[in-house]
Amino acid sequence: MQRNTGRWVSGLLGVWLGALMGVGCGQPTVESGEQAQLDAPLWASQSRSRLSANENHSLALRPDGIVWAAGPNYAGAGGSQPMAVMSGAVAVAAGEMHSLAVRYDGAVWAWGANSYGALGDGTGSTSMVPVRAQGLSGAVAVAAGSYHSLAVRYDGTVWSWGYNAQGQLGDGTTSHRWVPVQVQGLSGVVAVAASYNHSLAVRHDGTVWAWGDNSSGQLGDGTTSDRWVPVQVQGLSGVVAVATSPAHSLAVRHDGTVWAWGSNHSGQLGDGTTSGRMVPVQVQGLSGVVAVAAGLSYSLAVLSDGTVWAWGSNYFGQLGDGTTSGRMAPVQVQGLSGVVAVAAGYHHSLAVLSDGTAWAWGANHSGQLGAGGVPTYSTTVIRSLLY
Repeated sequence: MQRNTGRWVSGLLGVWLGALMGVGCGQPTVESGEQAQLDAPLWASQSRSRLSANENHSLALRPDGIVWAAGPNYAGAGGSQPMAVMSGAVAVAAGEMHSLAVRYDGAVWAWGANSYGALGDGTGSTSMVPVRAQGLSGAVAVAAGSYHSLAVRYDGTVWSWGYNAQGQLGDGTTSHRWVPVQVQGLSGVVAVAASYNHSLAVRHDGTVWAWGDNSSGQLGDGTTSDRWVPVQVQGLSGVVAVATSPAHSLAVRHDGTVWAWGSNHSGQLGDGTTSGRMVPVQVQGLSGVVAVAAGLSYSLAVLSDGTVWAWGSNYFGQLGDGTTSGRMAPVQVQGLSGVVAVAAGYHHSLAVLSDGTAWAWGANHSGQLGAGGVPTYSTTVIRSLLY
């Protein structure tokens, strides 16, 4: 029964992601040998993000392949009125002060702040327009931390660049990298996530691997020791999706349960306590989960019925329950149904519905909700212009 449920959840997730990707609806195609590998079973359920958020900015990839951004100009966004950044994209990722996009040809493009080489173009120069990361081809997914970046290639390898003081690039050093280098010891990777100074990867066998900062146990290996190369997260199997914040991490298993580890001072692990965990614990009261997102000290989950649930810090209303009260266990976001994707910034949340509309809630002091002239925060969902 559990195995059948897992197949059903995974299948539903694949249908939703396919609909959101706009497959067969005008998306550019790659006529090459690489495309054949992109279509292989390994990548059949690969989630190419169409919605992403970080500290104070937001990205949305519309079905026509155009990337839209909202938030502060230093991140290459356009304030509270979303602006178009580039076309021909198939995936996006928002870092703290920079952004990434994968184009249909497998190239990675980046814009915003370029501290420590986060843009991967071999310079330290900020760029308000997209520049190409050097030496990468065949990319299928990207993730962005504060000042570091990750890309998964069609062959299942992971490449990284940018800030590396805590080993978050996974190359066995703490040297910053201005162009992409290969993460050591990983193959068969189907998804990645990155946040402040650590990184996660899901392999095709359902295991999760982590590296970088581990000061709060966010690597899930039972220690608080930083890791310069990937280590396996303990006690997890059958994982289909991951998400990470500066100090905590989340994983969805094939059976629709959510597991969490790391810092828990605001109840962001959802286990009913505020005790930090160095290995994964199950989030209470959730089943049928198909996607997760992690904010600074809070978490989001999309259920198979299209509802969204949230827990953790709520100072800016980022849980969307109409209050600013923190929650140590999941509560339902009010006024949302038919949700197919979510994203979490430091203190703001985004959702895309099956009808193609976007909604947002939480902090808005930099215009990151993309909703124009609204208050500095909202405890309930409001219409976003990102979609």
